[in-house]
Amino acid sequence: MKWNKIIGAFNNMDKIMEGVKNKIFKRDDVEQIADIRWMQCLNCPSLDEKGDKCAVPTTQPCCADCGCSLGLKLRALSSSCPKGRWTAVVNKEGEKKIKQQILESRNEKIKVKNKNKKDASNI
Repeated sequence: MKWNKIIGAFNNMDKIMEGVKNKIFKRDDVEQIADIRWMQCLNCPSLDEKGDKCAVPTTQPCCADCGCSLGLKLRALSSSCPKGRWTAVVNKEGEKKIKQQILESRNEKIKVKNKNKKDASNI
C-alpha cells in the first residue's frame, strides 16, 4: 500500500533531507557513491522507472520496494538499500556525531552573532 511508503518517508525525513542537500550541493565523492549505487539499482527488479510504485508521484526513478526517489536515496550516505544491494556509508553512530557537530557549529555561530549584535541594550 502506498500509505505505508508515505509513512516510511516521514520516518526517514532526515535521510531524505540529506539526499536533497547532496543533490543540490553536489560533491564529487557523493556523486561517485551515487554512481556505484545506481549501477546496482539498474540490475534490480525493484527499479521503477515509470513511477508507479513511488511514494511521491513524479519522483521516478524510484525503488518499488520502499518507494524512495532514487535521485535522493542514492545520495543519502546514511541510507541503505532495502534489498541489501548497497549499504549505508555512515552508520548510526557516525550520523549522531555528524548531527552533534552540526548542532554545536550552529550554536557557536548564534553565540558569535549575538555577541557582535549591536542594539540599544549595549548603550
